[in-house]
Amino acid sequence: MGGQEKGDPGQGERTVLTGPPFYLPEFERSYRYIIDEYEVEPREIAIFIPCAVRKPYSTSPSHQLIRMIISQVLDPSRYHIIVFGTCGIVPAELEEMYPYAHYRYMLGKCTDETIRQDFLRIETERVAGYLEKTRDAYHYRIGYCLGLFREALIRGSEQAGVPIDLLLPSRERINKIIEEEDCSFQEGSLSMDEYLGEFCEELIRFRNSLDRASSI
Repeated sequence: MGGQEKGDPGQGERTVLTGPPFYLPEFERSYRYIIDEYEVEPREIAIFIPCAVRKPYSTSPSHQLIRMIISQVLDPSRYHIIVFGTCGIVPAELEEMYPYAHYRYMLGKCTDETIRQDFLRIETERVAGYLEKTRDAYHYRIGYCLGLFREALIRGSEQAGVPIDLLLPSRERINKIIEEEDCSFQEGSLSMDEYLGEFCEELIRFRNSLDRASSI
């Protein structure tokens, strides 16, 4: 998708897309490109994190916090970041490709259960498709996500028969946040210190277990 695709507006014509992006043909075309044409470079570890309101995703405060922890724990040569959610699923290096930097939508504010269930169905299929495509590209897979994004990752993993080796935050930590914190969203935000602290600790533990196994 290096050049301008059919149906892909020119640089000067692009406007911010609104409404649920998972219904839009632009996102389906880009998803098909990733699945059918894009060559994913193999890495030891794939790390799946949710999309963000700010675009490109890597400029969002939450992504910067998550990426900072990852870079402190793992050498860049070991991992590949994949962004997923209402955008579908996209390797992080493609975050500026149309339409991934050209939409604005927050599923967390949606109260229409039909739309929410449509998202879960569509995203489960897209996650499964990516996991099937990259079955042999990664040795291990880590997910850091909440809510319907987390459910889509779990269902997509089950559908593809490709396991998520480490899923964070832990259910115990999520339940604690629900019980003890007064948050805008029931499960809180991934940028909360409680979640980030656990993410860092478990990522270190995961890395150390891999290093020990490789040294035997």
